[in-house]
Amino acid sequence: MPSRPRSDLSSPKNAVMRSLSVPLRPLLLGVGLLWAAAVPAQSLMEVYEAARGYDATYLAARAQAESAEFRAAQSGALRLPTVGLGASSTRTESDPPQGTDLSGTSHQLALQAKQPLFNRGNGVSIDQADRALQISRAELESAEQDLIVRVAQAYFDVLAAQDALATARANKTAISEQLASARRNFEVGTATITDTREAQARFDLAGAQELAAENELRTRQLALDQLVGRSGITPQPLAQPVALPPVTPSDPDVWVAKAVEAPTVRRAQLAYEIAQLETDKARAGHLPTVDLVGTLARNRNNGSLYEAQRTAGSSTNASVGVQLNLPLFAGFAVQNRVKETLSLQEKSRNDLETARRGVTLGTRQAYLGVQSLQAQVRALEAAEASSKLALEATQTGYRVGVRVNLDVLNAQTQLFSTQRDLARARYDVLVGSLRLRQAAGVLSPEDLAAINGLLSR
Repeated sequence: MPSRPRSDLSSPKNAVMRSLSVPLRPLLLGVGLLWAAAVPAQSLMEVYEAARGYDATYLAARAQAESAEFRAAQSGALRLPTVGLGASSTRTESDPPQGTDLSGTSHQLALQAKQPLFNRGNGVSIDQADRALQISRAELESAEQDLIVRVAQAYFDVLAAQDALATARANKTAISEQLASARRNFEVGTATITDTREAQARFDLAGAQELAAENELRTRQLALDQLVGRSGITPQPLAQPVALPPVTPSDPDVWVAKAVEAPTVRRAQLAYEIAQLETDKARAGHLPTVDLVGTLARNRNNGSLYEAQRTAGSSTNASVGVQLNLPLFAGFAVQNRVKETLSLQEKSRNDLETARRGVTLGTRQAYLGVQSLQAQVRALEAAEASSKLALEATQTGYRVGVRVNLDVLNAQTQLFSTQRDLARARYDVLVGSLRLRQAAGVLSPEDLAAINGLLSR
């Protein structure tokens, strides 16, 4: 079977060095050829800022928060006076006996004002609106934290897909070299056809894996582009050597204590307070209301009717007074409304407890997840070093005849798989640290900037 000419295949030492030098170089040429763009690589913070101005979910939450401010301002109007202008024009026609004309026209222009002096229900509504405004702000904070995590996840998904493709190509290159060596040894009679067929099968499998990795990279790239509304986003890789920062504080109870102020808990706490205020509003149905009222009216009368009543011509009237309204009986509506709000208040209290327990559990799970991922990174780093040594030893053994071709192929596959998993685990640690802060409710753009500092410039 003919083999492709290679000037350096005769040197086993060169073959070993090539196999060891291929893995995970700074974003390898193969990926660059696929996804090279005219613009330079974008940092994580640049991608985040672009997503803040494009992501529909975040923009919707921001618009909702802005509308809540105006809704709160509307409730504040309950404390302010109301002023109205009214006008009327009345024509009276009559046909009385004895020919007396009692027809006439009356015009009135009145300015009316009302200032609440005591209204417990209005005061409670204003307090509820203030807490609803705080809820909308907590929801906006939660939406921003969610955007940070989604951007980081999409960003590192692209980097992980790039590394997976680079690893698949490096593995394919190493297998092709081993295939060429097996063919040459078979031609000179130092190996059987089995070695060639094993290498060919492994080479075909590596080709299929490369195609799958290319498709995965395209998919991840599209997801990142859609998130920021741009095409051809090129993430910056992690700076080499990779040094992942530890999670601080290292005590999970400290993270749980921080979670008390998480947006989820704050929303539930504010909802519970609103439910309590709703009970106060319902009880206010028994209380009186007191208003200061005033009227300034201008009247103009003409016609026989008003001349007979000696009210013809123009006149100005002004009045001011205090108006009291005291409800006496409303068909037990107030009592039943109070009972209803008490039940809803108990529901809100249980919702708050559920939110607290959920945040506590989520924070502990996120902390343990980051700790596990960091342990995996350390184990995979040790496995990578061991796999390199194992590959070198296997290739040396194959050269002296104590190892077969399949052993070399397995050692190569193990090394490249380890390197791929190591890269993925590092990205998962970074995203996991953000998810931990999100679970505790303390995630902010500054945390994303800290991770951005780990990228190459």
